[in-house]
Amino acid sequence: MEFHVYEASNQHPKRRKPINHGKDSIFITPFYLPFELINKILLNLPVKSLMKFKSVSKSWLFLISSAEFINTHLSLSVNNKDFKRHKLILRFDPPYCSLQDCSFSSLFSCSVTEAFDLDYPVKNCNKFLSIVGSVNGLICVAIEEKYLFIWNPSISKCNKLPDSRASMNGNSCYMYGFGYDEIHDDYRVVTGFRSWNSCKVDIYSVNKDSWRSIDDFPSGVLFMKSGVFVNGKLHWAYSDVQSVISYDAWSVISINLPDGKWGKVEQPCYGKGVFDFTMGVLGGDLSVFCNYERIRADVWVLKEYGVKESWTKMFTINLPYDPVGYQCCPLFCLSNKGGILFQFGSTFMIYNPKDDSIRYSEITCYNAFYEAYIYIESLVWPISTKPRMQQQPRLEKLR
Repeated sequence: MEFHVYEASNQHPKRRKPINHGKDSIFITPFYLPFELINKILLNLPVKSLMKFKSVSKSWLFLISSAEFINTHLSLSVNNKDFKRHKLILRFDPPYCSLQDCSFSSLFSCSVTEAFDLDYPVKNCNKFLSIVGSVNGLICVAIEEKYLFIWNPSISKCNKLPDSRASMNGNSCYMYGFGYDEIHDDYRVVTGFRSWNSCKVDIYSVNKDSWRSIDDFPSGVLFMKSGVFVNGKLHWAYSDVQSVISYDAWSVISINLPDGKWGKVEQPCYGKGVFDFTMGVLGGDLSVFCNYERIRADVWVLKEYGVKESWTKMFTINLPYDPVGYQCCPLFCLSNKGGILFQFGSTFMIYNPKDDSIRYSEITCYNAFYEAYIYIESLVWPISTKPRMQQQPRLEKLR
């Protein structure tokens, strides 16, 4: 038996003919749903279903493609406490050079999660790739530290960025960043290239489809290639000296995406001892993970951005014995039950601060992955369909 849903309107649909089944005939009466209810139902569906439902009618295509619907759907996905719209993307080093993804929510509920292959820019070209960052369902990917793409895997759209002026000079790339400029409703990509005596930093605007230089960016040593996006700024761990033996010798440097100005973030007094450090995001706040000789780790959180006194040491974690020498790298994700997810080699560690317990969650994939990023399924696609003034290289040239 078939049922058809009609949007409420003043026009009455034509009466359907009866369906004959032997002696009996079945009359199917159409029922009506108000627009508000249809909108509410669609907003709670995954992106894959919404892409299919665009072909139901012109009105549904218009609704699902509207900026208001896309932004509301994104907001619901971001704020879903069960992470049902969150995915984990895994990057593999050569000789595999590939990307896979898996359900993020299952990491908290299952001991083993299966990963699946992804179609991504220049797949199977056997080129080294890295993930620059992810925001609002968009992922920025770098190929061979030269070609940059903005990609939404949920809707299978990808766009190659024009080359920056610094990259055209054959310099070595040493920093990346990807974030969202809320003031101008724009997505920005930052790249830094170092020559033998200087560094050049450029920032790309999706809205303007162009690069511009960031003046007077200090040259020094960065201890992380991809910037951490928090509060409209990208952040890197930085030092102006070659050897770092204490936290006094390094700082947190930032680039404000709306105006491209750089600055520094004041740090807390970490205390004595030598530690490795990694920055991340915990609950929307800038966080620092201090790993003391792989024995214990402190997690610091900047509760109020720009206020040094708001740095708070949230947890001290006694790390498990690590004969292989993996460094515990944070994804810094807090579950609705209070567990914190960390990457530990090619597996994941979930720390529960309530009882100081640790449990593990593994991913079934064909090889040990190098790094993992969280992204959200979304309909967002900010790239203009207008052609550029200069024709860009074809993807085939990258192979």
